[in-house]
Amino acid sequence: SQCEVVRFGRLRQPRSFDNKFPPPVLPDLSTEAFAMADIDVKIAEWKLVEVGRVVLIRRGPFAGKLATIVEIVDHRRVLVDGPSTEETKIVPRHVLPLAHATLTHFVIPKLPRSAGTGPVKKLWEKNEIDGKWAKSGFAQKTERDERRKNLTDFERFKVLRLRKQARFEVQKAHAKIRAAAPKS
Repeated sequence: SQCEVVRFGRLRQPRSFDNKFPPPVLPDLSTEAFAMADIDVKIAEWKLVEVGRVVLIRRGPFAGKLATIVEIVDHRRVLVDGPSTEETKIVPRHVLPLAHATLTHFVIPKLPRSAGTGPVKKLWEKNEIDGKWAKSGFAQKTERDERRKNLTDFERFKVLRLRKQARFEVQKAHAKIRAAAPKS
């Protein structure tokens, strides 16, 4: 059989002249199944640095508290303000490096640039940011980890015993199922 090598960029593919193999059958792209209107393109939801974006402060004196971006200073720093409804969670207006913040999914819509603390507080309460944050999985996980970290020695011992009891119950139920299964 004769064979010629056809170059496709870096890929070399032999082309046969003796028609042993028929050409591949391609689907008819004109049918409705392949119409471009049927294809749904989903755009990724990026958490952008934007005015109104709620951030979690990770480092510094206000670590663990929420604030919102009021103004973007430059590509590394933002002006934040955290007018929480709880006194212990208030963050005064200051410039925060983005490296010290984690962007959340929450955004205060229609927050004007460089808005004062009063309007920010009104929109914060209107959008119930503290309530939404408390319901989020990230906040619940953080609270759970914090509670676990602050356990006393006796409380850690009780957790160990309870986990052991739960594991024993699971193993007992698994053994019952295995015993009831037909032996092959």
